[in-house]
Amino acid sequence: MKSERNFNVSGFIIQGFSEIPELQMLMFGIFLILYIMIICGNLTIVALIWKTLHLHTPMYFFLVNLSFIDIASISNILPKLLSILCTKIKTISFIGCVTQIYVFLSLSATEFFLLAAMAYDRYVAICHPLHYVALIGLKQCARFSFVSWFGGFLIPTGHTVFISKLYFCLNNKINHFFCDLNPLLQIACTDTSVFNILNYTVGPLAAITPFMLTLISYVFIINAILKIKSTKGRHKAFSTCTAHLTCVIIFYGTIVCMYMRPKSTFSPKLDKYFSLLYIVLVPMLNPIIYSLKNEDIRKVLIK
Repeated sequence: MKSERNFNVSGFIIQGFSEIPELQMLMFGIFLILYIMIICGNLTIVALIWKTLHLHTPMYFFLVNLSFIDIASISNILPKLLSILCTKIKTISFIGCVTQIYVFLSLSATEFFLLAAMAYDRYVAICHPLHYVALIGLKQCARFSFVSWFGGFLIPTGHTVFISKLYFCLNNKINHFFCDLNPLLQIACTDTSVFNILNYTVGPLAAITPFMLTLISYVFIINAILKIKSTKGRHKAFSTCTAHLTCVIIFYGTIVCMYMRPKSTFSPKLDKYFSLLYIVLVPMLNPIIYSLKNEDIRKVLIK
């Protein structure tokens, strides 16, 4: 039974970057500029692909999906943070907090699956070029995208249901700049052992499985490239997947920095800045990487 000193809060106080109050407006300006850059950069990629007929291929179809994920993920967090920095009103409703966590987890899981699908696309293009049209058509792309989005938004439902049933002991202050799992669990009174079991069983499905599929795809890709005799041929083959490979390295690198560091390095203050790597850096760099590393998009941009 619920203890008398436990209660289900109606909302939370997001402390944000309150430890540096003198820099609040400066941070507001920086985050606002970054938000506009991310939205404009990803929308530019979408518009370029939409308007350029020869870019209507599976690889760019997946890239449009990736841009929409970046736009949705940054819009899930930064507008609320900007509001906190500008108005100093730090409250968020219980439903709003749970929704923010659910959308954050869902979009992260969707990106895991989508990057794996993009890796498979590059594997077929390099290792089985003659069968590419048969294996990776528009219908197959639509199926891969549907599975990525559907699976991404299905997997975190168990986590969300568990979070919605948490109780809190006279403490509703979240020491973070958005509603994240770990800071919320730290102030909960409910036994979280069930959540840990759920996390260890469902987590690998959302993260490790797509990572292994991506890794296996690139093992075959690198093996196929090394078998190409001419240097020019190897360079041309590798150039078709450098943009995606760079995005994969940055994405998984930020995930490792956030969640797979030694426990001795975890601290609320440090976690905020590591989270910025994933929340801001990844969606900002993705369109830049595809603009600089992808010859087709670079040519369209120049025109």
